Amino acid sequence: MRIGIVKGCFSRRAVSARLRIRSETLRLLIRRLCVNPKKIYTPLDKETILSLNAGDKVFLSGVVYTLRDAAHKRLVELYDSHCPTKGKEEKNLLDISGQIVYYTGLTPLLQNGHSGAAGPTTSIRMDKYTPRLLDAGMVGMIGKGPRGLDVVRSIRDHQSIYFVTVGGAGAFLAQRIKKVEIVAFEDLGCEAVYRLSVEDFPLWVGVDSRGKTMWDTMLG
Repeated sequence: MRIGIVKGCFSRRAVSARLRIRSETLRLLIRRLCVNPKKIYTPLDKETILSLNAGDKVFLSGVVYTLRDAAHKRLVELYDSHCPTKGKEEKNLLDISGQIVYYTGLTPLLQNGHSGAAGPTTSIRMDKYTPRLLDAGMVGMIGKGPRGLDVVRSIRDHQSIYFVTVGGAGAFLAQRIKKVEIVAFEDLGCEAVYRLSVEDFPLWVGVDSRGKTMWDTMLG
């Protein structure tokens, strides 16, 4: 029997059955998918970005920032504001130049201060904001599912990169998060912006700096 894994929130509405997979089985599956990954570190330099190809498996270590729908909207509004004092503190804290953002909303932190589940959300919802943030210097994104054509072109034009990770494995991915700090927009709750220190975070290159996608590779 062949099993397809669909990276997208629409998957539950598009299939007629669901699989229940024990957490240990899921860990083994992810480990098999991550055979011989390339190890990369933040801040990502241009040489590293250009060396990666669509479909490459990587383990990322360093710092990423969470950024979901509401935070995207607010951040772009701050960047586009013509008032120099509006959101000045947040803009200083959220200088995303050279940074990687992770499309996730953290569940409540554990008593030890570590992250609760931290799985990716569907990336295409962020497409309307992505070109503006790439213009602001953002170099990478982490999410799940494909991107629209305009975003793929913008990634190519900025020689940036888009990674995907495993949907439905938020508890497993949280184990790769070693430190959590709130940065801005605390009033947004789970959609506030957090600074995450990650170690060997499992990713695949979804869209590389040349505008090639892993879905192109999979379809031949």
